[in-house]
Amino acid sequence: MFTTLSRRTAVLVASSLVVATAGTLAALDEDAARPGGAAAQAADAAMVPGAQGGSPVHPRPGKVASCDKPGSEEIITVPDKGAPDGKRPIWVHRPPGPDNDDLPVLYLLHGSTTTHLDVRDAGVGDALDEQMCRSGVEFVIAAPFGQEVGGSDTEWGDAADGDFAIETFVTEKAVKAVEGEHTRPRQLRAIGGFSMGGYGAAALSMRHPDTYAQAVSWAGYFKVDDPSDTFGDNPDAHAPDQLLDEPGVRDIRFMLVEGKDDHTPLQTGSIHGEAERFAGMLRERDMTVKTLHPDGGHTWDTWIPTFPQAVDFLVKGWTAPSGPAAARGD
Repeated sequence: MFTTLSRRTAVLVASSLVVATAGTLAALDEDAARPGGAAAQAADAAMVPGAQGGSPVHPRPGKVASCDKPGSEEIITVPDKGAPDGKRPIWVHRPPGPDNDDLPVLYLLHGSTTTHLDVRDAGVGDALDEQMCRSGVEFVIAAPFGQEVGGSDTEWGDAADGDFAIETFVTEKAVKAVEGEHTRPRQLRAIGGFSMGGYGAAALSMRHPDTYAQAVSWAGYFKVDDPSDTFGDNPDAHAPDQLLDEPGVRDIRFMLVEGKDDHTPLQTGSIHGEAERFAGMLRERDMTVKTLHPDGGHTWDTWIPTFPQAVDFLVKGWTAPSGPAAARGD
């Protein structure tokens, strides 16, 4: 269970976490590459933005394959600087049946003291399988590992000093590794995350608007909170609340989830109130945003029960006709 920690404490925990994770990754090497995943092994993969075109998804509530059997799971690994043993893993959960470029993908980013395995072990795959059956829309789930070997608080970014490049990994290498030959159109690609990952989902979607059309932030924050100085002297370039007027961001759809009792401290202030603060800024610009305030604090027990609302939000974007008007239908 993800417990509430100060952000500075989180950095110390993350340092120990990376050491422990190195051993775990070695054990996962036997599951390192899925069949045909040559692109996943490319160390210098080029960026894969959302392809143009594509058709909207057509829901079939109660009639998709996920209603009858669970999805498949694998850990794929991709060479990456700054990761333990030079390999960065991604937990991938796929619905039954063949992959194709009409199947949406939801990328999920974990918190500062957790890993991709915590997302898996929290039961996210099973919980979202249920929502796939209910909604009648299946999708791939992909959770990359966002720690670095030195234990810094990465904020899902590229380090200003060049020690690691996790933003580049998520937005380029992970997309190639997960989607392979079936590159999704931008409108079928979403990014979400929990705590630091909720910040990352907002920041990366706005820094890469050609790659993601939707973002879901569970317990995120929308200003820079960078205890390890990952961004050096240029933090505003990574602050969601400073990116709202950048080209291409206005049609990104946002869902912001914040527990009523979530007071997780940041360097300045806390997470409490961040969802409504950022939502107000989005609404001022006529952007699509939905907020949700469930009972509870900074835990999976607060976040997982909101999956039905989150999936309904994503499905509305995935089933709309493509184009700017589609993403602003709320």
